[in-house]
Amino acid sequence: MIIRSKAPLRIGLAGGGTDVSPYSDVYGGAILNATINLFAYATLIPREDDTVIFNAVDKNEIKTTTLQQIETSGELQLLQGVAKYIIENFDTKITGFELSTFVDAPAGSGLGTSSTLCVAIISAFAEWLNLPLGEYDIAKLAFEIERNYLGMAGGKQDQYAATFGGFNFMEFSGEKVIVNPLRVKQKYINELENNILLYYTSTSRLSSSIIEEQQKNVNSKKDKSIDAMHKLKEQSVMMKEAILTGNLDVIGEILNFGWMFKKQMADGISNTRIDEIYETAIAHGASGGKISGAGGGGFMIFYCPKNTRYPVMQALKSFGGEFKRFQFEEHGVRSWKI
Repeated sequence: MIIRSKAPLRIGLAGGGTDVSPYSDVYGGAILNATINLFAYATLIPREDDTVIFNAVDKNEIKTTTLQQIETSGELQLLQGVAKYIIENFDTKITGFELSTFVDAPAGSGLGTSSTLCVAIISAFAEWLNLPLGEYDIAKLAFEIERNYLGMAGGKQDQYAATFGGFNFMEFSGEKVIVNPLRVKQKYINELENNILLYYTSTSRLSSSIIEEQQKNVNSKKDKSIDAMHKLKEQSVMMKEAILTGNLDVIGEILNFGWMFKKQMADGISNTRIDEIYETAIAHGASGGKISGAGGGGFMIFYCPKNTRYPVMQALKSFGGEFKRFQFEEHGVRSWKI
């Protein structure tokens, strides 16, 4: 028997950072994101002994251990952590297994790779062990494992995006998360796919340091950072209205509005190179854009109305990055047995 799962990565369109505690606990957060056809994959092959093999194929990292010696730190922390948590917290007899994973984007790229992989692994275990987990259950469990069990810094949006899929307006308040699926007309989705340029800066970053500073700024009541997050929460509502009503011409302006305030949340979100890339894109026809995820590197998105994506692509070639064609993905995590 082979168990497989796949979960989609996401691009954040508005409100990024307001899903991070303590801001979301104190003020409430709101985010609009959409999943795309880049995925995190997990494959489970049960064994008859107690040997456990963890294999991150995309990273070329393999670890062999036993059920009793699975760790929650160091090498392949996420793969081991999910497995250990499930073994410890679900009343099921489990044999050894081989867990193989692969992600279509590099770690630190800003597309929610770690959380999406966590969702895919949980879903594979749920399929294998017949665990009674619904969509909210999987997303909440992924958050619990990542943020609390493993102590990995970050927010809540990625786990819910990967689990539910599609365009979603998400609201965060303390422990409560509400996912509001958006019914976006297909012609608007087609136009967004045409106009949004997904650009990889060819650099990755450690998001945890940026997120930790963002959290520190909220805890110390730094007005500039908190006010910026308030504006980003407003941005999510603006983006929702624009996409649902088909007022797509203003999306670049809304992205630019958010980018100006996102940079005020914490140091390191932008840098000289990112600013140069952004300014070059704007100079050649993009009407707005943003860094994806926490910032500091990874993917950027630009909104290129009319026929401007091509001159923008030409202008950005000098920075040595990579353009990634994508389509929006309507389905969330899926799992199956063979």
